[in-house]
Amino acid sequence: MSATTSVAIIGGGIGGLTLAAALRRRGMDAVVYEQAPELREVGAAVALSANGNRVLHELGLRDGLAECGAVPTELIYRNWGSGARIAAYGVGADYERRFGAPYYGVHRADLQKCLARVCGDRVRLNHRLVDMADSGNGHRLEFANGAVASADLVVGADGVHSTVRRWVTGEETAVYSGTSGFRGLVPAEQLPSLPDPGAIQFWMGPGAHVLHYPIGDGSVVNFLAVVHEPEQWAGDTWTERMPLEEISTCFDGWHPGVREMIERTSLPQRWALFGQRPLNHWYRDGVVLLGDAVHAMLPHHGQGANQTIEDAATLAECLHRADREEALARYERLRRARTRAVQRSSWTASDLLHLPDGLRAEQRNRALENIPATLRWIHAHDARATAAA
Repeated sequence: MSATTSVAIIGGGIGGLTLAAALRRRGMDAVVYEQAPELREVGAAVALSANGNRVLHELGLRDGLAECGAVPTELIYRNWGSGARIAAYGVGADYERRFGAPYYGVHRADLQKCLARVCGDRVRLNHRLVDMADSGNGHRLEFANGAVASADLVVGADGVHSTVRRWVTGEETAVYSGTSGFRGLVPAEQLPSLPDPGAIQFWMGPGAHVLHYPIGDGSVVNFLAVVHEPEQWAGDTWTERMPLEEISTCFDGWHPGVREMIERTSLPQRWALFGQRPLNHWYRDGVVLLGDAVHAMLPHHGQGANQTIEDAATLAECLHRADREEALARYERLRRARTRAVQRSSWTASDLLHLPDGLRAEQRNRALENIPATLRWIHAHDARATAAA
């Protein structure tokens, strides 16, 4: 694609910023339009695995990530009540040797700041897209603040409830998963009953699970507590306030370390967890989708952000090597099957993590003995090299 082709990226989250940075390194200009008045965290923290970090390192973020990211000591699976270790594997240097890049727990705001610095002055805040139309030689974009822009290529990186996706597909494909989550950041010193606070850990129990890992310098623990709630999400948005005591009740009888995390959260609200029906077509007439806008997945493999980063690296490489239509077709072809597989695996993991104690849980626990090999196909993937091949 020509360096003079104008690119508008709708959404200033991790995917939109990564794409802008990747295009910039290839000599192509892109402007990011973000609806929020400032770049702020949504969901507190993010787990960056090797397949995501490999891309970010190539964008020049190696030192920045090492400074603001925490490397977990282990990956541990535990019983919800007793806290017994069901399976455990080293992360740290062993993980980096195996997959070619480190594993980090990073505050989402810190990651966005690192990416925004690479993007320079090409981020426009307080720009909520309200209308888009084909202008004959590109696309006309109208924003809620009255601003108008045009672009040859529009990228929808605007999340699970994407405005751009409706232009591409004409439908809303977000699907409530039957689960909701509670998130929080808690200083490790406030969790005296929590074993191994420096590890990434899954606590598995009947109808619920808890994931947590350290971020920053390791002094803060980020957690996501997920509960099975099969009734349709009734809120007008994907989050709603919830009394802290009601959240705590969902984990009655759980290990004291888990309850300490839940009871000390500074975010007393629940988040509806949405997935997405797979799309056959990711682009139309110079408008293309990326990240949660096209393949929102459940967070149980920690792959939402990483798959979005892979998308950005792939799209940038394709645009660098071909004209627009050929590049978009190749991007879709390279990413569709992989993201569907990760989506499907994340839904399967949701059910397995919520098994009650019993025979099926015992079978799951035995399978966890081989989890590094099981997940290798996710973590070892090199998106940019695949697109460049």
